[in-house]
Amino acid sequence: MKRSIAYRSVQKRGLHIGLLPEMAAAVNASTPIDLDHDLDVLPGAGRRMTVTDFADHIRDLAARLWAAGVRPDEHVVLYKTANADAWMLGAATSRIGAIPVMLSPSLDAITVGALLKRLGRPSLLTDGRTLDALAELPLADLVERTLIVRGDRPGALSLADYAGSPDVAPRVRPIDAAAVITHTSGTTGIPKLVVHTPRTQAVRLRPQWRLLSLMRRKETVAIHIPFVHSRMVAAMSLALLQEMPVLLMREGSLDHVAETFREHRPGFVEALPNSLMEWEALTDDPRRPFSSVRYFSSTFDAIHPRTMSRLLRSSARRGALYFQIYGQSEVGPAVGRAYFRHSAHRTNGRCVGWAMPRGCAKIRLVSRDGRPVSEENPGYIEVAWSGLAKTYFAEQDRYDENRFGDWWRTGDVGYRTRLGCLHMLDREVDMIGGVQSSLEVEDQVLGRLEELSELVVVHGLKSEPIPVVCTTDDAPLDRDRWRAAVAGFPQLADPIQIPRAELPRTGTLKVQRLALSRRLKEEMKDRA
Repeated sequence: MKRSIAYRSVQKRGLHIGLLPEMAAAVNASTPIDLDHDLDVLPGAGRRMTVTDFADHIRDLAARLWAAGVRPDEHVVLYKTANADAWMLGAATSRIGAIPVMLSPSLDAITVGALLKRLGRPSLLTDGRTLDALAELPLADLVERTLIVRGDRPGALSLADYAGSPDVAPRVRPIDAAAVITHTSGTTGIPKLVVHTPRTQAVRLRPQWRLLSLMRRKETVAIHIPFVHSRMVAAMSLALLQEMPVLLMREGSLDHVAETFREHRPGFVEALPNSLMEWEALTDDPRRPFSSVRYFSSTFDAIHPRTMSRLLRSSARRGALYFQIYGQSEVGPAVGRAYFRHSAHRTNGRCVGWAMPRGCAKIRLVSRDGRPVSEENPGYIEVAWSGLAKTYFAEQDRYDENRFGDWWRTGDVGYRTRLGCLHMLDREVDMIGGVQSSLEVEDQVLGRLEELSELVVVHGLKSEPIPVVCTTDDAPLDRDRWRAAVAGFPQLADPIQIPRAELPRTGTLKVQRLALSRRLKEEMKDRA
């Protein structure tokens, strides 16, 4: 009952991540939170705590930020080593009425400098190692103050020096004001800064609140997504409001994941699609790391049927399912669907789901050429609901280019079946002439060749579709097996094999297709 009251309060007043841990502690003070790493800002906090401890730590960090001079309405850029304390520091920033700007540590110094300039002298909150990576930037001209979590750096304030600062009463931002800022992947240039409000963040909880409500027992929710990603706000909020034990994971290596899951036995796993694809190698591991998992979940990026099928078959739980949500940072969860153990391998991976219950997002397809939208003539996918991001910070014109009244154009193209399933075929910028859907080709070929660890179809020098392949342990590709697997796709050029580690990726592990295509084109020119 308490958690329902808390959820209704969030829906009415908006989601304020600075208050969320205390709200969760009021529902159940002893809900456990485990980490697979130590916190940079609180090295003595340990890896096991209750949600009450978690709330106390965020209150402490908020007091330190206030003592260091941070005030309401300021922008505080979080750019530090990947760690759960990035989310905690974002919550602490929110608690005093400032606006956390969550930047991925994978961004390079030039990109960070451009974003700092766009924000107009924000505060920078970082750590010594990440700050050193920004040495080429004139930080004194770009930021109001530089804060580091601990240690000493010239010109920087250390939060460790403010330990024990007096508590500060929380400051609550207006429901439609900027509350958290995240960024896009930046695959086509400098990332855009996406502005989320308490209202938009609260609305986005609705679809998966219903999914978590299906869990009758309080089972551990393992979360392995970037701590600065917009999805992290929802993932943490849902788990805490549902009184679920939380496991926050930074490390994604196979042996670490196997040992961590063997110890904690999660019942629910949320991870990036590309992380789950890498974890396919664990489905035959004798430690059976996924045997306890009843629900797998991923959002935003496409995932292949082969991955879902392998994961589900590795679970020992009756009724195990994989829940996929299609969306993006600007729109949140748009459509979703469940996949089941005995049928996931046969499903069409381009069917990303159906509209979710009342109060969730609406979807429409808009023609690109005036002709009706169909499988042969896919249209623009657009989304409308109150969960849409408010704007791009300092780039209203770029935001308006994608806004059509209540509708947001996602940049993806697809069609809807007679049964109402949304088929997402490709990003518009990734479409290749003669190929209806690069993602569909990848789905089918990956399903036929278990030795492939990754397959990406990109534009070649003459706009021909070039399959870039990676194999398990980078073993040589069996060309005969490849030719048999792609016999139905005669338009494909010969495959190019590269080591998986050489694939250019975003902070969410998504392959940067345009960057990969540019690289291949340059290599082709050099060989010509």
